[in-house]
Amino acid sequence: MMNTPLVLHGLIDRAEKYFPKKKIISRTHSKIHRLTYKEVAERTRRLASSLETLGVKRGDRVGTLAWNHHRHLEAYFAIPCMGAVLHTINIRLSPQDLIYVINHAEDQVLLIDEDILPLIEAIKDQLTTVKKFVVMSDETSLPASTIESLYSYEQLIAAGDPDFSYPDDIGENDPLGMCYTSATTGKPKGVVYTHRGIVLHSMALGLADTTGISESDVCMPVVPMFHVNAWGTPFAATWFGTTQVLPGPAFTPKLLAELIQNEKVTITAGVPTIWLGLLKELEAGSYDMSSLRGILCGGSAAPKGMIRAFEEKHKIPFYHAYGMTETTPLALYSRLKSYQSDLTGEERLEVLAKQGIVVPGLDVKIVNENGEVDWDGETMGELLIRGPWIASEYYRDDRTSDSFKDGWLYTGDIATIDEEGNVKLVDRTKDVIKSGGEWISSVDLENVLMAHEAVFEAAVVAVPHPKWQERPVACVVLKEKYKDNVTKEELLDYLRPQFAKWWLPDDIVFLDEIPKTSVGKFLKMALRDQLRQHLSV
Repeated sequence: MMNTPLVLHGLIDRAEKYFPKKKIISRTHSKIHRLTYKEVAERTRRLASSLETLGVKRGDRVGTLAWNHHRHLEAYFAIPCMGAVLHTINIRLSPQDLIYVINHAEDQVLLIDEDILPLIEAIKDQLTTVKKFVVMSDETSLPASTIESLYSYEQLIAAGDPDFSYPDDIGENDPLGMCYTSATTGKPKGVVYTHRGIVLHSMALGLADTTGISESDVCMPVVPMFHVNAWGTPFAATWFGTTQVLPGPAFTPKLLAELIQNEKVTITAGVPTIWLGLLKELEAGSYDMSSLRGILCGGSAAPKGMIRAFEEKHKIPFYHAYGMTETTPLALYSRLKSYQSDLTGEERLEVLAKQGIVVPGLDVKIVNENGEVDWDGETMGELLIRGPWIASEYYRDDRTSDSFKDGWLYTGDIATIDEEGNVKLVDRTKDVIKSGGEWISSVDLENVLMAHEAVFEAAVVAVPHPKWQERPVACVVLKEKYKDNVTKEELLDYLRPQFAKWWLPDDIVFLDEIPKTSVGKFLKMALRDQLRQHLSV
């Protein structure tokens, strides 16, 4: 067989060659842009040319601090295709963590959305490697700024060479990009993606038994392009000539509903908090969602009540997936098998609420102190993953030995696996509640609580207990119309038929808001601290 390298420029070359008329619909602060793949491919070459003029060399890291829009998409391809490394930076990190990841990656140039510029202005003097700053804006003129060596993105595009040639000696195992974990504990950890890994991951996203992204789709990634590359959808959608809808900055559930309706979005992706907000908007207004063939949900477990509402009330297929920064991220995908198509009601929901089976190309196993667990859907252990788009180490980080052993990624997620091979996340190793020598799944308790009609969000955490070591306490945010007439006893009564007595929370605390990480997951570390103060009063 021919030994042809799997490298990124083949993806955008294909889009330009075979789908030049297909659109990227991009929302920025001031307008909605409608560009073709032909136009985006040319702008991408121009950007690569101008970055080379700015001094970017093979292997240099170029950071992006930007929302989901066409300029960020152009950077997704220009930077790796010229042989540099795309570093998508989570703009919701704390200032200290931003300083850390930029310095640790040794970024040479930063591409920054105009509204994010003040964030970088405040820390610019602590950035030790950055030499040039580029502001991404609809305007060609530069905004007033304290940053020196500031360039206009659109001026660089105008000055760039439309016929720029990408180097043809990039290897498939060369670094393409890097992301850092969202740092719920400790400093963020860097993961480097290769050209080969991204190309194979993109191919996996096109499989009929995963997301099945194709030319006929209209794909809207709501998950940020700085969060594990928007789950890889921009790469895959470009390769397949898919129409892309990029929702841009400061979107709302109403805006997402309007984009789905007006642009006839067929598939969209985001974390559960996004879909809780959309569900609330759909209940308040009237929208045509008939174009949607699927909502992809990941980042944390989706509550059954939300899945039921989308599937049964709104007739929108809802797909659970699982991954991490370390897995590029697609690793598990939940779909009914052909012989399960007649499942209905709770049986069907039980399957859909799991994270699913391993996607083709990867291997998983679940282990505990007794070895690999049985496929009984009950025995808990840590989820391990390996495969061609799974990281093998952290970037220049001593914590590599904690997570990568014997050719496997130890995910830190506690899970079960049933007789069909469906993996169900039970908890993070640090969040599972160890009560009297037994384990209690905070995720299971949260999902049932969020199935109650009055509950908007619920998070369950462990608190210290003098006798049982740890006990669960539930933190609940009620929907507005129920805030004055739902008690903790009512919610405990709702839980009692569904769990053993010793699983029931010792207390239910009502909050106005549950703290979240930069990517929308419940920030249980902050919640535990908050609860300790509450319980000590």
